[in-house]
Amino acid sequence: MNRFMVPIIYLVMVSVVASAQNAADWEARGKRWWAHVQFLADDKLEGRDTGSAGFKKALDYVADQFAKAGLRPAGVKGYRQPVEFVAAQLDEENSSLQLVRDGKPEPVIFGESGFLTVNQDTANTVDAAAVFVGYGLAVPELHYDDFAGLDLKGKIAVYISGGPADMPGPLKAHYQSAEERRKALRKAGAIGVASIQNPKAVEVPWERTAGARFEPRMELKPGPGAARDPGYAFSMVINPESTQKFFAGSGHTFQEIVDAANANKSLPHFALAVRFRGHIGKKLSQVRSENVGGVLPGNDSMLAKEYVVVSAHLDHVGIGAEVNGDRIYNGAMDDASGIASLIEIARMLNESATRPKRSLLFLAVTAEEKGLLGSRYFAEHPTVDPQAIVADFNMDMFLPLFPLKFLEVQGLDESSLGDDIRAVCQALNVEVQADKMPENNRFIRSDQYSFIRKGVPSLAFKFGWLPGSPEEKIFKDWYNDRYHGPADDAKQPVDLEGAARFNAILQTLALRVADAPQRPQWKPDSFFRRFAQ
Repeated sequence: MNRFMVPIIYLVMVSVVASAQNAADWEARGKRWWAHVQFLADDKLEGRDTGSAGFKKALDYVADQFAKAGLRPAGVKGYRQPVEFVAAQLDEENSSLQLVRDGKPEPVIFGESGFLTVNQDTANTVDAAAVFVGYGLAVPELHYDDFAGLDLKGKIAVYISGGPADMPGPLKAHYQSAEERRKALRKAGAIGVASIQNPKAVEVPWERTAGARFEPRMELKPGPGAARDPGYAFSMVINPESTQKFFAGSGHTFQEIVDAANANKSLPHFALAVRFRGHIGKKLSQVRSENVGGVLPGNDSMLAKEYVVVSAHLDHVGIGAEVNGDRIYNGAMDDASGIASLIEIARMLNESATRPKRSLLFLAVTAEEKGLLGSRYFAEHPTVDPQAIVADFNMDMFLPLFPLKFLEVQGLDESSLGDDIRAVCQALNVEVQADKMPENNRFIRSDQYSFIRKGVPSLAFKFGWLPGSPEEKIFKDWYNDRYHGPADDAKQPVDLEGAARFNAILQTLALRVADAPQRPQWKPDSFFRRFAQ
């Protein structure tokens, strides 16, 4: 069968599904979904930090729910896939940093002017000059290089987040990833970085950003003989409101840089008039955690050997800085909501006795908050044939905060999966939107990116809204008030019917792709197509 015939056939199928669902008790479905969120976001699980006792309780819960949904184990040990990490934690009490200008030191007040970040390669001391490098990007495809002509050997690169407004979003997002930027800076000779968030793209107030600096930073523990990508010898984050002391004497101001960025003008590149001098304390430890996987086997003799992945992350950030008397960062929307959807979709398929042609792999990963590490480990060490993974649908913080009228889809125009989600949503009377905030790089900031880098077409999702609408305000207020904070708990208001309808859309989408005669394909002009080659 020609793939171009599939949308017509599946529009008929989806219409039948939609008709049946109109009579369904969406509120009851939403309550079942919410019950999983309530368990996972309970204070007793203490924010599900990677490898913690609370995370292990969440892990047991998901494995049990997968078993009840009739999924076959898809781990190394039953449903579980062990993952090991090296964790580095900032020892701020034994750290100090000074900006030395004309031989005179000025202390950096941690938490106010900025803060240090550490990894296992962080040096004990720093004494280095610094250079402002614009966006800190090198994009070979566009012959764009912020490091060209600069002397960065042995120095610290200071950069503002983002990139030129006219640079294609996928290119800009990819080269802003930590791995790609580190490669470019190492090639340029820099020993470290100091990043400044563009105020236009700020999602979390500075107080919460700075409060998170004591969370352990993790890396995958390399296997025997495996090479690893070393981290920076020095790394820090600068408060956008406290840049004057860093830029004083350079002939430039941060406001000048922000104005140029907002006007899409070229950013200046220049040496700072200060040296970074200090001592960095850190503590290293070993952490063990697990991914959880379960499979609904396909029923086609050939296609059952291929897999459509439906994923979400189980971890959050644990216990952190106190906010309004609360220190437990429950992670209800981020991402107990996605895990609850994994469970509910599997349950609904089991109850309906649906068996798609391809197999569906339900995957709850660890350490997303530590840099997509659990999904990266799975992508590099899959428990199924890596060539058999045909798609990933990732549910991370899809935010059912209001009725589901619009669905924002990240990766919408990158692969044929965009055609699939458009067809499904059209039949269910939901309008599809492209990413409205590409400057926030959300398409590379969650676990779908681990699959994309292995060449697997992928999508991620958010409840959509119209600019200037009450829903936009609710969405943005959520980021300001709750994202990565204790207020992301089970007390917040959510739209249960919207969540249930979203689950139905994802279920229909997964079945559509699992039953299609051909695999999903990257669009010929997609930047990410290169990973499949």
